[in-house]
Amino acid sequence: MERFSSDGVEIAFRQAGEGHPIMLVHGFASNSSINWVGPGWFDTLTDAGYRVIALDNRGHGASEKLYDPAAYPARVMAQDVRRLLDHLDIERAAVMGYSMGARISAFFSMDAPERVSRVLFGGLGINMVRGIGGSEEIADALRASDPSTIVSQTGKTFRAFADQTGSDLEALATCILASRDPISEADVRSIAQPALVSIGTRDVVAGEGQALVDLLPHGRFVPLDRRDHMNAVGDKAHKDAVLAFLAETSSP
Repeated sequence: MERFSSDGVEIAFRQAGEGHPIMLVHGFASNSSINWVGPGWFDTLTDAGYRVIALDNRGHGASEKLYDPAAYPARVMAQDVRRLLDHLDIERAAVMGYSMGARISAFFSMDAPERVSRVLFGGLGINMVRGIGGSEEIADALRASDPSTIVSQTGKTFRAFADQTGSDLEALATCILASRDPISEADVRSIAQPALVSIGTRDVVAGEGQALVDLLPHGRFVPLDRRDHMNAVGDKAHKDAVLAFLAETSSP
């Protein structure tokens, strides 16, 4: 992986391919390898003629671990995306985020619309506005000294995932409590770029996809049949929908 300094924070990233750039922003407790390389997104997008860039969000993967809540609001994390594009001398790109990465992508699209040609929100529907909840129980689970004492099933799931990936538990706990910046309906209506919302039909985290699309001026919803929040990422139908969307909308 390559590295750069985002206003003093070391951010790791990977890139491959040539052509129109697309920036990939992973979800909470994941990293660019788990979210995008393993499920085949790098191969799919580079084979289709795109230049693919994916960062490890601050506090995640190979990027710097921080323990100050002020470092983790989604709007702050969106600036890492902008600075990475600056670092690579990319003026404008498509941006695709999953779950927390979709929130980060939304803030980037609102705050720097001239840098975003198209935006793709995976694993997050109307709960982008309503909120997901459960941050405290996830943080408590991540901080538990003995995982067997965790009562919350959601907390158990995230703790097991974080342990499996060798993540920094305190950095993730700090992030989950600090990254839930509110996004209003008016904010969503301000996202003027062509937008794709893709959610598994069994996803109990994201909220309704069509309800979010109804707020987007140029949105489209793709339900991913029989997929949940964890396994929708690499679904073949998901990839097909993304490729079709990218091909049909204007290039950067």
